[in-house]
Amino acid sequence: MSPQTAFALPATVNGAERLDASFAGTGKTQVYFSGSLSSMANDIAIDPVGRLMVAAKVGTPGGHRFGLARLLADGSADLAFGKQGSISGQFAHGFEAMAGKVRVLADGHILVAGLHYENAHRTLPALAMFDQQGCLVQGFGDNGYCVVRLPGDLSRGARDTWLPRGMPGTEACDVCVQDDGRILLLANHHFDPADHAGMLIRLNADGSLDDSFNGRGFVMVRHLLMNTWLCSLMVQRDGRILVSGTINVPEEGLLARYHPDGRLDDRFAVDGFMTFKAREHSARVCQIVQHENGDLHCFGSSRDPMLCLSLKVHSNGRPDIHCNGGQPKLLGVSRSDCHWTAAGVQPDGRVLTVGATVGGVEADLVFARYLPSGQLDRSFAKGIGWCRTHLSRGSHTATSLAIQANGCIVIGGYSLDGNCRAVVARYRC
Repeated sequence: MSPQTAFALPATVNGAERLDASFAGTGKTQVYFSGSLSSMANDIAIDPVGRLMVAAKVGTPGGHRFGLARLLADGSADLAFGKQGSISGQFAHGFEAMAGKVRVLADGHILVAGLHYENAHRTLPALAMFDQQGCLVQGFGDNGYCVVRLPGDLSRGARDTWLPRGMPGTEACDVCVQDDGRILLLANHHFDPADHAGMLIRLNADGSLDDSFNGRGFVMVRHLLMNTWLCSLMVQRDGRILVSGTINVPEEGLLARYHPDGRLDDRFAVDGFMTFKAREHSARVCQIVQHENGDLHCFGSSRDPMLCLSLKVHSNGRPDIHCNGGQPKLLGVSRSDCHWTAAGVQPDGRVLTVGATVGGVEADLVFARYLPSGQLDRSFAKGIGWCRTHLSRGSHTATSLAIQANGCIVIGGYSLDGNCRAVVARYRC
């Protein structure tokens, strides 16, 4: 066995030992969307008074809609928000939609980012802004909605028509709001099935394209004409912008960094790009967090086999050779396919990450804690550093996490038992 890979066999633990029973009575709750046939929670944010905002993809008799729900701190629906605690809708009338991310802004407004389904095969990035009661903010975009169309259709991406539950696919969504209110978001454009490139886009606070960003409002993230696919973005504390995902075929993990004005930061890694494989296997980065000292911690998965992946790099984009020799660290969960999907930094600097195993009724939530050094925190989860938890009957996938002020971990995702249902669970840490 390679020293860079660890298969942990005694992984399954009793989730009831960690679920916070003061949350929704059992530690977990389904998120209600009026008139829905199915739902999948894709992101969670916490507002200034501790309420939970949940972004979702909602299935209805008329097709998919974006969903936004608000839960009170005890896990119950906030009936003062939207319709019985939630909203579902379309970014443009007559078209399907999904919500992938939610952000609570400094002025209290709520920004939802997702995808507008242009047809059965194509998507466009889209946004909607709501006030604290769940009403659209009319001064944003077109009466509260914004479908982002770049020149040459460069924001048009591909739609996943079918994919096994829990598998990351071609639909990606991420958004960051800068301190000045301008909005960064991602798109992945397919010139043809074998040729695709990621786009980093910036909008003004009102939803219009910010032409001061790279002179045209967007950057094509491409290196040596290789294919790129973007999954996440992050604004560093110094204002520089990191994007992550994959590059090349077969896929290699990708990080790239840009200055606040959209210029490539060519002092990062090699000419602005950092790429890597996982023990000669394909790799994908789904989330980046930044440590207090500026170091970066990447999370995602390898391919063939699919294993949870973490990699620590210095702020200049060079691997941290003191953490696993500068190589990606792979974690196998009871020899199931598995991947990390989201991560967050605790106030003490330790990093929590969540994900899932992949595969039918065996799909479970997985979460772990890492030290600032990049190693698993062996004081977490009975000395293992991670745990696998089965919420209830059916399969379960974690897509997002938030860390509350009291240190509790809130995980969003969905359960599959017949139909998918959005779920939120809270754990004491």
